Amino acid sequence: MRSGRALGAVLPLVLLAAGCGIRATEVVEAGEPAIVQVAPAGELGMVLYFVSSSSAARLMPVVRYAEPSGQGSGTGSYGDMPPVGASKALALLFAGPSRAERDAGLRSELPSNRVKMSVELSEQGVRVTLNTPVTRLSEPARQQLFCTAAQARTADRGATVTVTGTDGVIGPANCSV
Repeated sequence: MRSGRALGAVLPLVLLAAGCGIRATEVVEAGEPAIVQVAPAGELGMVLYFVSSSSAARLMPVVRYAEPSGQGSGTGSYGDMPPVGASKALALLFAGPSRAERDAGLRSELPSNRVKMSVELSEQGVRVTLNTPVTRLSEPARQQLFCTAAQARTADRGATVTVTGTDGVIGPANCSV
């Protein structure tokens, strides 16, 4: 019994001493962090993009879920109507981050006032029309719009997005995230 206890007390010391021969290395740069595709589960999930408080230009995807509403809103020439997520995702984007998302350091650079919009999906991409000025939006705010609208159109965010406001047009552009 004593030899078992002695072995148990000595074994950690032997393992610690064996690890002492490992030399320290410098920090090795390995490139950009990994990018993971965030895909909402089911047809009621949608991805919104908010600005990270840690970096003014870094967008973070957030998955939100919506109640089924039957048909999509807006007008469109791609199929009958845009998917439920297209207009709903943009409406949620303008509503801003939830309390939990704000607590996690996310914010929006978009105006928080009520915005009326229409969304048109076509073979050329997504056209969003807003009843608010758009040409003076910051680059992060523009990317929030482009990425959320493109994600609602295609899972790979590859769709081209054009946003028309009361003061002009921004785009066509692609999501840069």
